[in-house]
Amino acid sequence: MTPPAELDAPTHWALAAKYGDPAAQAAFVRLTQAEVWRFAAALVDTSTADDLTQETYLRAFRALPQFEARSSARTWLLGIARRTCADHLRTVVRQRRLENRIATTATPNAHPDPAGQVSATALLDRLSPERRESFILTQLLGLTYEQAAQTLGVPVGTIRSRVARARADLVADVVIALAA
Repeated sequence: MTPPAELDAPTHWALAAKYGDPAAQAAFVRLTQAEVWRFAAALVDTSTADDLTQETYLRAFRALPQFEARSSARTWLLGIARRTCADHLRTVVRQRRLENRIATTATPNAHPDPAGQVSATALLDRLSPERRESFILTQLLGLTYEQAAQTLGVPVGTIRSRVARARADLVADVVIALAA
C-alpha cells in the first residue's frame, strides 16, 4: 500500500516505512534525526542526546506498525522522544538516589570486622560493579530479588547468581585478610 501524496514529508516516509520500505525508513530518519537530536539535547543534555536519539528511533520503529497518521509523524516521533527522555531522567534520578543511599549506608569503617583488619566498604569495593550493585540492593538495602532485578533491568536469576557470587567473593576476601 502506498501512502497518500498530500501528507507532509515525514508522515509520508513514516507510512512508507511502516509498509517495509527500507529506503523510506532511511529517508524518515534522515529527515527527522536532527530535530529529534536537538529536542533530546534541550530536554536532557548534549552528552546523552546521541543515545537518546537512537533509543527514540528504536522505539519508533517498534511502534511504527501501529502508526496510523492521525497526527503528523513529526508530532508522533517527538512524543516518543519526550517519553524516552523522561524515562532516561527517571533512571538517572533513581540511580542518584540509590548511590546516595549506598553512600550513607556503606560509610567507611561502619562495620569493621572483629579483628579490626578489614572494613565492609573495602570488601565491597573489591567486588565487580554488577555483583556489588546486586549485593547492596538485596543484602544492605533490603530489596527483594525481584525489585533488584527491576531496578537493574536484568532477570531475577541474574540477581541471584550475582549475589551468590558476591557472597563467595566476600568470604574468600575475609579469609585472605584474616590469614594475612
